[in-house]
Amino acid sequence: MSNLVSVSPFFIVADIKTSVAFYVSKLGFQLLHMGPEGDPYWAMVGRGPVSIMLKAIADDIKPVPNHTRHEWAPWDAFVSVTDPDALFEEYRTAGVIFSRPIHDNTDNIRGFELADADGYRLFFGRPNA
Repeated sequence: MSNLVSVSPFFIVADIKTSVAFYVSKLGFQLLHMGPEGDPYWAMVGRGPVSIMLKAIADDIKPVPNHTRHEWAPWDAFVSVTDPDALFEEYRTAGVIFSRPIHDNTDNIRGFELADADGYRLFFGRPNA
């Protein structure tokens, strides 16, 4: 039996406040933690059991999403969802811009892809039955 509950990707970001604002205002995540107080550089955002850690390290250390390193690594995170069509509609209504709209991909996964404020690509989907 496994004690594992979840995993959270950890993204290096250019600006912590801009990144947090994207997840909260566009994707419906909540701010779970931001610190240190006064001059924050680290945050955790979450929606249900899904969370993402964000950290601004230094001006000369930039985000490096997977797709910028290799075309065969298009996603930085796969977010498993029960109803990708409904979530796609929620995000479309919120004005989210998609890298790929809702579709069935070549791996028989139904979902959609979007890029966050730092270019990290998130795929929200589920395997087709």
